[in-house]
Amino acid sequence: MNRYLYGIDFGTSNSVLSIYDSEKNAVIETITVPSILYFPADHDPSTPVKSFVGKEAIESYISDGMRGRFMKSIKRVLPRSSFIETRIHSRIYTASDLVALILKDLKTKADTVIGMECNKAVIGRPVYFDDDNKAMDQLAQKRLLKAAELAGLDDVRFQYEPIGAAFAYEKTISRKENVLVADLGGGTTDFTYIKLDPARSGVKDRREDILATGGIYIGGDSFDSAFMWEQGTPHFGKGVLYESMPGKFIDLPFVFFTNICSWEKMNFFNGQKAQIDLKKYYGYTKNNEKLKNLMTLTEHNLGYSVFQAIEKTKIELSKTQESVFEYSNMGIDISDCISIAHYNEIIQKDIVKIQKYLEKFLATHQIDSNAIDTLFLTGGTSMVTAIQELFKTKFPNVAIKSDDNFISVAKGLALSGYLFE
Repeated sequence: MNRYLYGIDFGTSNSVLSIYDSEKNAVIETITVPSILYFPADHDPSTPVKSFVGKEAIESYISDGMRGRFMKSIKRVLPRSSFIETRIHSRIYTASDLVALILKDLKTKADTVIGMECNKAVIGRPVYFDDDNKAMDQLAQKRLLKAAELAGLDDVRFQYEPIGAAFAYEKTISRKENVLVADLGGGTTDFTYIKLDPARSGVKDRREDILATGGIYIGGDSFDSAFMWEQGTPHFGKGVLYESMPGKFIDLPFVFFTNICSWEKMNFFNGQKAQIDLKKYYGYTKNNEKLKNLMTLTEHNLGYSVFQAIEKTKIELSKTQESVFEYSNMGIDISDCISIAHYNEIIQKDIVKIQKYLEKFLATHQIDSNAIDTLFLTGGTSMVTAIQELFKTKFPNVAIKSDDNFISVAKGLALSGYLFE
């Protein structure tokens, strides 16, 4: 019998695998990779299509002059029935095929650590892949299961990601606690209300301790998309008019700008038709420089580097009152001073949606704020200032705690072996 179990948190931004050793009754190592794929532009048709994962994908993409196919936030494609497949060179890839490349990379690294193959895993999933749409939710889990099988993981159970975080936190406490877990990742915000007790950490079936679960399809990517829409797209032509007929000027098609604001669309917005359309409108605008920026952005696959600049601004604004959204590459030059007040304004709609969902979650499950001993925050998005303020205002008398915001879910999933009993 294999003594090892993998806890896998396949995330929108990063994916994490924790290795649980049943003989040591402990998580012995955790591996993290960015959830990124890169397929080089240069390809020999007589050989298999080459791909890179994680940091190697980023390094290869940059060293190749940012050519080829670069994919981020692939998790957001899982519930999309409109996405069937994509062709990369001579091969067709489904959503499961793409995810499997990341899971296989994690599994290979973990197998090397333990010196053997392990096919047993608890894989995390958000409470809702897509805002309580049952059909899309089932599709996403089916695709994720298929990806696991393709990666060599054929003994799999699923666990809600915030429950994984809760079990990780349970290892750090010395008494019983009623805990509200808020897991704020790149794609979703999930809540779990759970009874934790270190004396029960070895109990096989913890279902009766899980009092409520829920979630909403908003996360850090939503904030980045809102920022790109409000602050980024004006540098790429939003607001520019074109001459549709002599003397008549109208706005450029909004689809150009919605397509560069979300990764699931940007991943596939660099085809020949898009470039032909952009060149056509470039002429209609009498060669407007901002639309030229958009042509450069899409033709040279610069989306990742622009979103890196957005991410840098977001991180800085979690620590300071002001930051500069700065980007300079291939003739595109952006330098905007952003205050924390302005940033909060940009993401306010998403913050309000999270707040309203949280209030609905508490009311639906009849959770009294006074009965909550601890609020446990995890996920990279939990560090955003507006999120911190939301929870401090909502729960002024509740202790707010966090562990490592990026690996606690995977560690807790690795401690969920009871799901195999």
